[in-house]
Amino acid sequence: MVREGRDPWRGVYSNGPFLLQGQQGCFSLLLLLQLLLVQLLRPAGRALGAPVSGVCATCHVHATCQQRDGKESCICNYGFVGNGITQCHDKDECQYGATVVCGNKTSCHNTLGGFYCVCLEGYRATNNNKTFIPNDGTFCTDLNECEVPDTCGPGGQCINTPGSYECYCKNGYLPQNGIQPFYPTRDGTLCKEIDCGTPPEIPNGYIIGKYTSRLGGQVNYACKEGFYNDQKESMTTCTADGTWETPKIHCQEIKCGSPPVIQHAILVGNYSSNLGSIVYYTCVDGFESTGGNLTSLCTAEGIWKKNTLHCTEKKTSITNVFVFNDTCVKWRVSPGREDLKMAYLIHIQGQQRDRTEFVHEDLLNFTTSSQEPEVCLHLDQGTNYTVTIRITFPRLSVPVTVRIQTADDDGSLNVSIFNETCLKWKRNPRDIAEKQIYQFQVLGQRQYQNNFYHETSFNFTTRERFPEVCLDLYPRTYYTINITTMAFPKHSAHIIIATPRSVKQIISNISVLNETCLRWKRNMKMDDSEEMYLFHIWGRRGYQKEFDQEVSFNLTTGSWAPEVCLELYPGTNYTVNITAASSGLPVVVSLMTQITEPPIPNIEFIAVQGDPLPALSLRKAEDRNGPISSYQVLVLPLALQSKFLCDSIQNTTFFTNDSSTKGYVAAEFLAKDITDVQEISLGDRLYYGKFYNAPLKPRSDYCIILRITSEWNQVRRQSCVVWAEVKDSSFSLLQMMGVGLGSVVAVVILVLLSFSVVWFLFQDHKGKRQSSLVSQGGPRERSTIKKKKKKELQTPSEKKAFFYTPT
Repeated sequence: MVREGRDPWRGVYSNGPFLLQGQQGCFSLLLLLQLLLVQLLRPAGRALGAPVSGVCATCHVHATCQQRDGKESCICNYGFVGNGITQCHDKDECQYGATVVCGNKTSCHNTLGGFYCVCLEGYRATNNNKTFIPNDGTFCTDLNECEVPDTCGPGGQCINTPGSYECYCKNGYLPQNGIQPFYPTRDGTLCKEIDCGTPPEIPNGYIIGKYTSRLGGQVNYACKEGFYNDQKESMTTCTADGTWETPKIHCQEIKCGSPPVIQHAILVGNYSSNLGSIVYYTCVDGFESTGGNLTSLCTAEGIWKKNTLHCTEKKTSITNVFVFNDTCVKWRVSPGREDLKMAYLIHIQGQQRDRTEFVHEDLLNFTTSSQEPEVCLHLDQGTNYTVTIRITFPRLSVPVTVRIQTADDDGSLNVSIFNETCLKWKRNPRDIAEKQIYQFQVLGQRQYQNNFYHETSFNFTTRERFPEVCLDLYPRTYYTINITTMAFPKHSAHIIIATPRSVKQIISNISVLNETCLRWKRNMKMDDSEEMYLFHIWGRRGYQKEFDQEVSFNLTTGSWAPEVCLELYPGTNYTVNITAASSGLPVVVSLMTQITEPPIPNIEFIAVQGDPLPALSLRKAEDRNGPISSYQVLVLPLALQSKFLCDSIQNTTFFTNDSSTKGYVAAEFLAKDITDVQEISLGDRLYYGKFYNAPLKPRSDYCIILRITSEWNQVRRQSCVVWAEVKDSSFSLLQMMGVGLGSVVAVVILVLLSFSVVWFLFQDHKGKRQSSLVSQGGPRERSTIKKKKKKELQTPSEKKAFFYTPT
């Protein structure tokens, strides 16, 4: 019967090849030393000097001499088959199968003179050894691989199965290749934490606040200004398959459609139905708004804001009637409008003192837009007149009556004005048969235009009893007219006429140049005289409700094609009202100035050397040059600072991670979501907008840039400012070589020390063994023992006995 031999240092061995798994380096050297020590300590097969019989001398090397009943015989050792003398060949114990010899879940391994058993993968021997001989009840039982920590790696969970195990990912993790179960030792698969990455973009929408891209993370969306969400949902969630749910939010552009209709009012100029647009109204003739301007605003709800004002009908009346220059009448229209013409009917009845019948009766039509009309009547001298005045257009008014007593002929011409620039008078009946020559001297000036001067003179000859002359006068001019007869006795008249504004539009072909300049043509020719233009400018911003600009000024020029450039703010909708002073008919022009680069906010520059970068404080910039849309924090290698162009970034992927010379967007804040002071810690591993705030690489130099962007009317402008500089030194090449060489030297020293210890133990044991043997006899005996021992070590039978000892 063969017993197991046990290695006092390693484990089980047999009379076959020594079985150790993972033997390398020092373990091989230690094993050889162990074998040598065991052989030296092994007791001799026979006593020294014992006699050997003739039968025993013929035994096979793998046989043992035994005595029974006084007879000697050669018996093959355990594990060998034969006659014991001429042959003892190895017996293959594994030929009957591993299950029969070793038991279930095993593999059988034959050795010279013996065998050993090994449990299959996934099973272990009950004696906790790698190999075993099933003569002590040892068998293979299932190995619970899940008892080993991190068998399935981080994020994985292990499930034991007979002879094996299976790995599955925990909640919030997914296998790298998407297959479950997986086996890390076979396919190298590990679990990775679910990360849905950057959320999907929403057309005309943006992300609100911070979010996480891990499993269950939620992102809330909102529509940009000028758009609204026509769905109830505005959120997406990171799902278990590592993707974001499809957002249901749908941002529609806000359109208010056609402006509301206000009764008795009309729209002024062009208009837009976009969010924040304002439309202006004016009441039609005969109506007025007593509460202020009529406007309507396109609101965020997509409807026009209701206006409580409306146009009411004017009630006109004639008041303050008085007589001047004996035959002239003046009155006031209340209320009235300067650009509204009114028609008057004037009824004249004259009666002299000594007569009962009317000696003079006339009916005159008079039209003017003046708020204080005046008319001079052709009346006879020495006559008592009753003059009745009433409005016939745009509506009939209550008549008013005034009495005029004309004086006797005093040498003056009784001249009256009609049709604004025409004169009429009555000749003396005694002179009707003869022609009369009248000399006219006309002088015109304007109070609002000091350099305006219109002078002319001419003669007029007529036989008519009621002569009429219509003068060619400029509008909105104050004229002094002197009329004198050439014949004796002389008669004269001094008339003052204030011409009204022109009924024709003077401004035509108006156009916009270079966004803020206007050019037009002047229709009415006035020799080479100058014309004054009145400008009234309103500026509004839909994105900045508190912005309100209103400017008025005058421009005087004699050009037939005037041009003016206005000083306007960027990113603003303007309504420009231009009126020629001599006309009074306005022209409305709409202008839209584009935005310019946004102003740089008040930030504090930070420079650090090696230390962590402190939190950066961002202050909100003013919407001075257009609406601020977003703030971006850019991380750029310091070496590229001088080459960086602020407007070179055209999309969100302008930086990539494929090169250490490139930068990236660390964070983005929308102007709507930022407070007055916003702080950010660079490298906090959070998402700001759709950008990941990654940690800075150590031992690198960076430049931190703040980029401010304005977007309006499909125009994009940006400004950049250096916010911080981060510098840190790296190991030099000489330092790195020193560290590497030091590591190699340390390893060499440890190996040499290990070999020295093993060699010392071997030499010490060998010396003690030889000393013990030599002490048992004289010099010859000691020499004989050495030679014999050397021979025993070299015989196969002794080599086998080294591993197994027969019972």
